[in-house]
Amino acid sequence: MRGNSDFNILKDNVEKITIKKSQSADTRSATEKVSKEQLLSASHQHINDVRKAINWMRNKLGYISEKHDFTKIDYIDDFYNEFEQAQNDPDFNFKESSWFRKHITSERHHVNDYCCSDINLFDLLERVADITMAGMARTGEIYDDELSPKILMKAYKNTVELLKKNIEVED
Repeated sequence: MRGNSDFNILKDNVEKITIKKSQSADTRSATEKVSKEQLLSASHQHINDVRKAINWMRNKLGYISEKHDFTKIDYIDDFYNEFEQAQNDPDFNFKESSWFRKHITSERHHVNDYCCSDINLFDLLERVADITMAGMARTGEIYDDELSPKILMKAYKNTVELLKKNIEVED
């Protein structure tokens, strides 16, 4: 069984990004006159730094894909019992069930049902994958989904902060 604690071990193993200080690649930060060769070198460094960030993001998404919907597996008995109850009782509110509450508070992609304070764009990308795959596999259609501008902006800002926390700048 693949549980949330297993994911936390994996999540902690995402390596920090190490980059070197480079002030000469931008007119706003350059402190002295920059030669064409220095600008070219700094531009190559910047491109490589962006590659490192995107590879870090790819690794982060890989970990997220590995743990997607783990509560459906780890708590299959609860999930099945409440799923069966919803099928047998039209008055049963599945979204108020204890398994569903555990599911949305343990997993990060159900942002309209429960939005954690550190929501990020990785959570939203998982949501996009989730609703698209579920909709296409189950009905051939994707239900109309909306997110508030507040959630989108919070996820954007939190993602920038998450990336910043995972960068070490060397002199």
